[in-house]
Amino acid sequence: MERTGSALDDREYLPLSWLGQVDYCPRRAALLLNERVWVENADTAKGRSEHVRVHDQHVERRGDLLKLYEYTVFSDALGLRGKCDCIEARRWEQGCRIRAADFPVRLYPIEYKHGAVRQESSYMIQLCAQAICLEEMFATTIPAGALFFISAHRRMEVAFTSQLRATVQARAATLRDLRDSLRVPPAEYRPKCKRCSLREYCMPKVKGSAGKYCQQMTREATGEVDP
Repeated sequence: MERTGSALDDREYLPLSWLGQVDYCPRRAALLLNERVWVENADTAKGRSEHVRVHDQHVERRGDLLKLYEYTVFSDALGLRGKCDCIEARRWEQGCRIRAADFPVRLYPIEYKHGAVRQESSYMIQLCAQAICLEEMFATTIPAGALFFISAHRRMEVAFTSQLRATVQARAATLRDLRDSLRVPPAEYRPKCKRCSLREYCMPKVKGSAGKYCQQMTREATGEVDP
């Protein structure tokens, strides 16, 4: 039985998709979440354009298989809300019940990504979080899902292992902490910063150097070190 009612109105649910942002860089996630900063680059623009055809809420039926597009999911345990690009619901007598089908089904979430097929931890975390939401909503078990890479027209199956589920829990806790504290972690330059769309705003090299300079000045002012 699907969970409905006032649950979505009783608390602040954070965006499920931002788990991937936390995994990529906690500072980037905090800038998005707490300072509402967003800058688009070529990679984000391409990904957004390729998602356009997917982002249309509807249901496709083919015999014992249903495909639910842009399906809203949420989890009280994770404190997250988001949308699944696609959920395949196939007839399975031991499965759960959903409104769109008049028979029990097994759910299989699919997340659409652009670019070459690759094992990105942030992608798998986001997909697993969707599965956890569905498990909570429908009192079911979802062992796996898939990433579909639009440009390559290929699927990569992702097993929802206990380790991956634990990582989802950890990232959700970090996201909640960033929100509750309203803090933005200090910049720390890494190779991935080169491809980040927020690089010009974040200025990881400059802010990192400035932070160290301020720490040095503080230590000198308090007499911890000789000037």
